[in-house]
Amino acid sequence: MGVSGPIRVVIAKPGLDGHDRGAKVIARALRDAGMEVIYTGLHQTPEQIVDTAIQEDADAIGLSILSGAHNTLFAKVLELLRERDAEDIKVFGGGIIPEDDIPPLKEQGVAAIFTPGAPTGEVVEWVRSHVRSVAA
Repeated sequence: MGVSGPIRVVIAKPGLDGHDRGAKVIARALRDAGMEVIYTGLHQTPEQIVDTAIQEDADAIGLSILSGAHNTLFAKVLELLRERDAEDIKVFGGGIIPEDDIPPLKEQGVAAIFTPGAPTGEVVEWVRSHVRSVAA
């Protein structure tokens, strides 16, 4: 993980959810803010997402989940990052995630959750201020 250069973010759509407009909007907003963004495309497994993040030397992974499988998918990505000694890659996400599920996700290690309607500027600012806060 280099501290110099732009922040590198993998934006991923795990599972069977086929709706990726929100993920593309976030990817574009982060790119427009000067970050390097790797968009994985639809139907990625947690293993594929973690492999991509490690190969791309990513600083963060942003998961977009609308399928209702957020508890399982976030947990698996976090588990794989621990197994691969890559816990320094921050995980954040958005999508259709009930308010009651957000505190347990954060307890597991999800750094932030953005629900529908969150302004893209809010996501950009969060990434800028939190992704490299430990290393900066």
